[in-house]
Amino acid sequence: MNAKNTFRLQLVSTNGHETAKPLQVVPESDDRLLDAYSRSVSSSAELLSRSVVNIEVQQAAQAGRGKRTAAGSGSGFVFTPDGYIFTNSHVVNAVESIKVTLPDGQSVPGTLVGEDPHSDLAVIRVWAPGLVPAVLGDSRTLKPGHLVVAVGSPYGFQSTVTAGVVSALGRSMRAQTGRLIDNIIQTDAALNPGNSGGPLANSRGEVIGVNTAVIMPAQGICFAVPINSAKSIAVALMRDGHVRRAYLGVGLQNIDLSRRLARFHEIENHGATLILSVEANSPADKAGLHDGDAIIAINGHPINSADDLHRLLLETSDDGSCTITAVRHSQKMDFVCVPLLK
Repeated sequence: MNAKNTFRLQLVSTNGHETAKPLQVVPESDDRLLDAYSRSVSSSAELLSRSVVNIEVQQAAQAGRGKRTAAGSGSGFVFTPDGYIFTNSHVVNAVESIKVTLPDGQSVPGTLVGEDPHSDLAVIRVWAPGLVPAVLGDSRTLKPGHLVVAVGSPYGFQSTVTAGVVSALGRSMRAQTGRLIDNIIQTDAALNPGNSGGPLANSRGEVIGVNTAVIMPAQGICFAVPINSAKSIAVALMRDGHVRRAYLGVGLQNIDLSRRLARFHEIENHGATLILSVEANSPADKAGLHDGDAIIAINGHPINSADDLHRLLLETSDDGSCTITAVRHSQKMDFVCVPLLK
């Protein structure tokens, strides 16, 4: 590419009038900017490629009178040194066998540890030496426009790298079970069938999301579950093999909390989670919560984001009542709610 000249101007006073004249000419090349972008993508992809695996499954299916075995594939990534791997629930749902191809090309059998269809997340495990776990980042630091990199095996092409930006945050989408998944990351990094379960990482190679879905007719509209939500679900899956969560029946979106409002009510939160919808006859509906209410605490525990809310709901172990503190039209209110355990 051709270099561009950048002119820096200096104001000079002449007979009481200020005029601008070039101070110096600084050659600036687009190559330098492109090289920085390329280095970020390539270094992130290099770190990810040591942890990303290809997953092939054999799934029992009924066809006519007999029984046949359907094959499928997806992606995943190692997140512990002892072989625990993140992937999507829809990749490993109702499978008879799992084969995992490691970064060094070795194929080993995988065991399903647990899955959570409501978040489309699953954990499997392999036994193999020399596994390199991916570094898990903090999805709370993301902003629209941040560079993201995805590595996976779309259509069986292993170690495929794509890059893009965070298009939006706080999206909601429905899982195959019909339950809303809140706080989804939207990206334009190209994803295709087979990328499911692979990592979405920042420019430092830290995983900030688990790729989960694409809108097929559209271009550049792809989604990932935030890694902060995935961490909480992984703990439950590794401990119990399933996720038993308290259910409120609300659709949520993360928002910033007004400093003026926070000072007036002496709220220490920097954020809150806004209720976008309330399902009829749900625990939230029976408690009196409405669309537009901003949840700031549950039982005195601050709620700065949907991740905080989900983590507290995962930690709920009985059907007892809880106190939800919310802001409605600048008024701070408490609601007694009895979540359902599902």
